Amino acid sequence: MKGAIFILSKYKVDITGLNTNNIKVLKQEEMNALFLKYQKEGDLKAKEELINGNLKLVLSILKRFNKEKYNLDDLFQVGVIGLIKAIDNFDLSYNLKLSTYACPLIIGEIKRYIRDNTTIRVSRSIKDTAYNILKFKDEYIMQHNHEPSNTEISKALNIDEYQINFALDSLKEPMSIYEPIYNDGGDTIYLLDQIADQKDDKNTRDMLISVRKAMNKLKKREKDILIERFIIGKTQMEIANSLNISQAQVSRIEKSAINNVKKLIK
Repeated sequence: MKGAIFILSKYKVDITGLNTNNIKVLKQEEMNALFLKYQKEGDLKAKEELINGNLKLVLSILKRFNKEKYNLDDLFQVGVIGLIKAIDNFDLSYNLKLSTYACPLIIGEIKRYIRDNTTIRVSRSIKDTAYNILKFKDEYIMQHNHEPSNTEISKALNIDEYQINFALDSLKEPMSIYEPIYNDGGDTIYLLDQIADQKDDKNTRDMLISVRKAMNKLKKREKDILIERFIIGKTQMEIANSLNISQAQVSRIEKSAINNVKKLIK
């Protein structure tokens, strides 16, 4: 399998030297029999048949990744590693389909590979947090058919909500400061043109100190709502649901808190 090259299109996946139409897809009864041979007798040929009989599962997962952005040959091989891990750890007694168990592992291996090969190096602890968040999201979506809220992720993984967006942002690809962001036929505007000038560090520090002091003088609910809105990144509706109040009330409290901060800074 090493060095395999394949072409991914909307309708078909081809591996060079192998017609994917001829890849055998195992029936559940066949997989159960092969798992018994592999797990009870240590039959490595049965393991190989399980891998080859589930390659289309890996190929189907690759369709969600941008083929222009990533080397799909590498992602395929990494995805197969996830499949092998799933086969090695699969437990027939749970009465689950292999695909249900394997998909999160395959996706996790691919995302971990992408994360570890980004241009900017991020600390291992932040990467692990991001990986755990992605894994939890995938498992949650499979069970509930919708994404979990930040509050649900926070409770399940025992992390602060602000860490969620911080960790996930660490997986994003860096953007060049010379990336064009607007062109109306005249001069092109680059990202560099939109970056604030940080030369006046003293004024910036003074402003941050003033804002922090003003925040500490707010009422607890006003302070909490500003933190959840502009640091954690929640929507007004999410805050309203967590506080059991209306979105209109959240909007009024938020507006009042911002006005109070402005008055305290002056």
